[in-house]
Amino acid sequence: MSDARPVGFFDSGVGGMCILDAFRRLCPAESTVYIADSANCPYGNRPAEEIVRLSEANVEELLSRGCKAVVVACNTATAAAIDHLRRRYADVPFVGLEPAVKPAALRSRTGVVGVLATEGTFGGRLYNETKEKFARDVVVIATVADEFVTLVERGETSGPAAEAAVRARLTPLIDAGCDMIVLGCTHFPHLRPLMEKVAAGRAAILDPSDAVARQARRVLESRGLLAPASNEAVHEFIRHQVEFADNPSRKLT
Repeated sequence: MSDARPVGFFDSGVGGMCILDAFRRLCPAESTVYIADSANCPYGNRPAEEIVRLSEANVEELLSRGCKAVVVACNTATAAAIDHLRRRYADVPFVGLEPAVKPAALRSRTGVVGVLATEGTFGGRLYNETKEKFARDVVVIATVADEFVTLVERGETSGPAAEAAVRARLTPLIDAGCDMIVLGCTHFPHLRPLMEKVAAGRAAILDPSDAVARQARRVLESRGLLAPASNEAVHEFIRHQVEFADNPSRKLT
């Protein structure tokens, strides 16, 4: 069985492009539709009910474009909305995200793990259940870094201002003994080069993008939804009206 329909992705902005890029590398025959809901970015400080409403609107748009599955490429939307989405669209396969607390806890030598995310992710069921189940034997330091989302949406992923913001968040974690720093928001991997510069080998930066891409492929394969290898993939990028007028839209190639 095979299915050439596209796979849908959505995020509060361009952050989830790291998930999309990983998926496209892994599954080059798959067509995709990506929604960057930059008009409503950030999701992290919005009430859960509003995030559910926004997520449902994104899913409706993806389904109207014929998507066969949906990747919720946003940690905050996963935390607030994925249970609702799976009930509301029972026939649609969904893949969500959760911070990589488990591998961080297993790999940590110091027993201290840092997690960078939004308030919405830290308040969600998935994060707290994962932390309770897999991180009982380590100290987890949770750090809200909403300003990283704004930087990435503006395209400021390098330069003195971005480096200062990254240094302000990472230095306290490293000084506290963190040897694993989990990126719990899909915007944050876009700042990974700066994070690795600041960490200078003292802490590993854990980006879940590849793991999410592998899970999306497993879900498609288990349901007979993989596109045929001969499929000529088509990629569509939709960006809702943006708040940051100085940020050019990213085009897929």
